[in-house]
Amino acid sequence: MILAGLSRRDLALLGIFHLRFCRSRLFFSLTLVSFLLLTSIGTPARTSSTDADPQDQASQIVERSVENLKKDWAAEPDFDCSERDKGKKGTKTYQDIMLYGSQYQKLIAVDGKPLGAREQAEQEQKFQAAISRRRAESDAQRRDRIAKYEAERKHATELILELGKAFSFAMAGTEKIGDHDVYVLNAEPRKGYKPSSMSTRALTGMHGKLWIERASLQWVKVEVEVFHSVSISGFIARVEPGTRFQLEQAPVSGGIWLPSHFAVKSHSKIMLVFNRDTDEDETYFDYHPAKQYEPAAGKSQSQHRN
Repeated sequence: MILAGLSRRDLALLGIFHLRFCRSRLFFSLTLVSFLLLTSIGTPARTSSTDADPQDQASQIVERSVENLKKDWAAEPDFDCSERDKGKKGTKTYQDIMLYGSQYQKLIAVDGKPLGAREQAEQEQKFQAAISRRRAESDAQRRDRIAKYEAERKHATELILELGKAFSFAMAGTEKIGDHDVYVLNAEPRKGYKPSSMSTRALTGMHGKLWIERASLQWVKVEVEVFHSVSISGFIARVEPGTRFQLEQAPVSGGIWLPSHFAVKSHSKIMLVFNRDTDEDETYFDYHPAKQYEPAAGKSQSQHRN
């Protein structure tokens, strides 16, 4: 369901307002990275200096960490993984598979238990049908499908240029998370920031915190929370305080870090009357290089990368 006046891309950017949270690394990455990249890029880089004040140091750390995040984001389609989604109705586990240039999800377990023989056969049949269908695509059909997948990914980068100066960052100290020594930075709405669209208006009611590994300048953890009500799309919808999400990342291969955990809890009002709540928890694990599926004889395959 899409609210009147808001495009699907706008809702993707503000994933915490989703009326239905889609299960996929693609949708998650678009939602979260779009928001976090556009807020981070608003803090300009400074020249490195041992005498830099805390604000300059925070600016430099965030700017360099964003470059790492861009590299990770570009490499994400090179990996398959497993995804475990926990919701009000239980837990489902999927294999997230890059299949001929866009993602396919294959159900493999429910509530922590592997599918029975019949269910496994049904899921394998669906997967093989998807392989056959994509192998049989014309060049134009394949280009269109991949273009839709890549357009959603590229939209995140476009938003960086459009929605630059939303937040200010300040150094809060250092901590240790697991094996990672991290910088801790607070994020607050930048004074004077004027939203450029209805969807970005919600940024004025958010604040957050980042934990960035000191050695690699990779994002280990991010938390964002809405602290005051913000209306979007006029009087159609309003996001309420307490809406929050959390991202955790982990190293995967060759200096690439990708999501390991994502949780979102949202509370919003539709038409300022109807309450809508979202409570999702997703874990990503078993990352490995994506299998290279070869196109059918006589057909060409183009798998674009950002």
